[in-house]
Amino acid sequence: MILLSIHNLSLPIEDPVLKFLLVLVIILAAPLLLNKIKVPHLLGLIIAGAIIGPNGFNVLSRDSSIVVTGTTGLLYIMFLAGLEIDMGDFKKNKWKSLTFGIYTFTVPFVLGYLGGYYLLHFSMLTSILFASLFSSHTLIAYPLVSKLGIAKNKAVNITVGGTMITDILALLVLAVIVGMSQGDVGTEFWVKLSVSFVVFALIVLIVFPIIGRWFFKRVDDKISQYIFVLVMIYLAAMLAELAGVEAIIGAFFAGLALNRLIPHTSSLMNRVEFVGNAIFIPFFLISVGMLIDFKVFFKSWETLEVAGIMLVASIGGKYLSAVATQKTFRLTKEEGKLIFGLSSASAAATLASVMVGYNIILSETETGEPVRLLNEHVLNGSILLILISCTISSFISMASAQKIAESDNEDTVSGNTHEEENILLAINHEATVERMVNLGILIKAHSNTEDLFALNVINEDKNESSVKNAEKLLHQAADAAAAADVKLQALKRYDNDVINGVNNVIKEQKITDLIIGLEDEKGFSPSFVYNLYNGYLQNDDVNVLVYHAAQPLSTIKKYAVMIPENAHQEAGFFHALLRVWNIARNSGATVVFYAPENIIDILQKIIKKANIEAEFIIMSTWQDGERTAAQLKDDEALIILMAKRGMKSYIPRMRLIPELLNRNLKDNNYLLIFPFSEYDKNSPEIRSVGNHGDFVEIGNVIQKIFK
Repeated sequence: MILLSIHNLSLPIEDPVLKFLLVLVIILAAPLLLNKIKVPHLLGLIIAGAIIGPNGFNVLSRDSSIVVTGTTGLLYIMFLAGLEIDMGDFKKNKWKSLTFGIYTFTVPFVLGYLGGYYLLHFSMLTSILFASLFSSHTLIAYPLVSKLGIAKNKAVNITVGGTMITDILALLVLAVIVGMSQGDVGTEFWVKLSVSFVVFALIVLIVFPIIGRWFFKRVDDKISQYIFVLVMIYLAAMLAELAGVEAIIGAFFAGLALNRLIPHTSSLMNRVEFVGNAIFIPFFLISVGMLIDFKVFFKSWETLEVAGIMLVASIGGKYLSAVATQKTFRLTKEEGKLIFGLSSASAAATLASVMVGYNIILSETETGEPVRLLNEHVLNGSILLILISCTISSFISMASAQKIAESDNEDTVSGNTHEEENILLAINHEATVERMVNLGILIKAHSNTEDLFALNVINEDKNESSVKNAEKLLHQAADAAAAADVKLQALKRYDNDVINGVNNVIKEQKITDLIIGLEDEKGFSPSFVYNLYNGYLQNDDVNVLVYHAAQPLSTIKKYAVMIPENAHQEAGFFHALLRVWNIARNSGATVVFYAPENIIDILQKIIKKANIEAEFIIMSTWQDGERTAAQLKDDEALIILMAKRGMKSYIPRMRLIPELLNRNLKDNNYLLIFPFSEYDKNSPEIRSVGNHGDFVEIGNVIQKIFK
């Protein structure tokens, strides 16, 4: 139909198929073309929007379809910022974020007020609202930084936390000025605004996690889980608007609320990031570009004057704030630049404030012309501010982020990084496959995508159906890993003895960790216990992890970790401890360590090197730990560092652990870790640490790994 009527094609294009095709072509072409000339594709999408928009060649109109999809992209950016923030880092750096938030709000605000009141001669109300335009910022370059793998960098964490503070303050200023302009600011106004905002925050940060945990426990369908995430984003945005603040604050709070329910290494996180970066966020950037009208800057010198003051107040204020933050907390030069790059873009809150102020009519002139709170010169100047600030943000963020990423890579190349790891999943039951894959991804110490193996051993006497079943299980494991963007190597082996088959693969592939899954109904059967102690645990240089999953990993709020006396003297203690660290770091759950006092002292010395939420409780006797384990709540899981007979940390009562778990923790997740008893020949750093007992050095090794 399009081909038949193409000669009658008029602009702007109205055909929905052709409109969507054109936008997709722009999204596809921007990275391919601009990467070659070192221009961030984010900027390219904004420029493309200006060219095809109503103020350019009018190829597309900025209609409701563009606005709705673009709004979703804006909410997505804020949601991802809250979702990807490392809560351990955030709590550690909360005062830094608060300080930066105050800097980046106050400095541009003061510059903007002085420019508006003394240079442009605005009224006090207009000057205050004018100044608030420059206090907020949009994390438009955040997807670019996240893609480079430095989203957990301290500078990024400080900036994201500060964004929440400065945007809230700027939008609260907007709400107050709007109220004052309408003459209804009084005690009732302040009480209503304060109460509604507190109620909104409590609902999103407390009720949303409860709803999310309930949903993820009961719904396994991947599509439904993703749609649920979108519902939470828009619901939080709507609640924010009802509370009197902008929707972007709601989206950010939704990200914080779901932060611990969507592990950073999970398949759901991969889907959330993929769809946002592929569709919604590019639509938002294009929709921003459609607002740009270059012609207005050639029509009025006053517009250029206003735009110049806006640029100085915004860009200059953000630069001074970033420098002040860098100096205050002694960050590196590149980290300071990254803070400036991320915080220099004005788009979301600025645009919202301008449009609100422009639409408020204070009075009329004698000729009937409306007198607006913010005039058309400010509106047009804000468009130029958006274009230039987004350009600066994209270039500065990309340049500084690349240098930081290259510095991290240099550490890796020079050997200042993690040990070798190869994780093997011994899969045998369909119900346990996906859970074991998720655990394998969660405990990985680094981002290498080719260190995960899945094995199914086929008895040579079995028929063809056994082979098909093995292929089915391995295919299921590979699909589960691929959903999280991890490559899993599927291994099929024929052997008369399953344990021999597993042990041979351990040697051939230099496996460091073996994960064995327990069926929910059976738990520890006598045959499994026999095979465990007389088979799998005969490997002296491999961590053996026995895993029971009664619920998704994302719904676990707290892990209780039992560590026996003398465990720190075992060769594999650090390696096993690192697995616990990764579970906490990648899931965001709190870890409570139950251990003898001397081990607690060791853990507290090295905990500063790993930003996880941890609590420490002295465990006087092993029986105390058993009683604690038997009293776990529904959303809590258990991790026990075990030992084989003959190891220094072995306790005879460890033989009773399977019975205890079968009896008391059928509905809980638990993980038994049997550390290796010989030093890993592939990890000289770890071996040296173990020989000398230098726990400060262990902390340094952890820090290297977490880089």
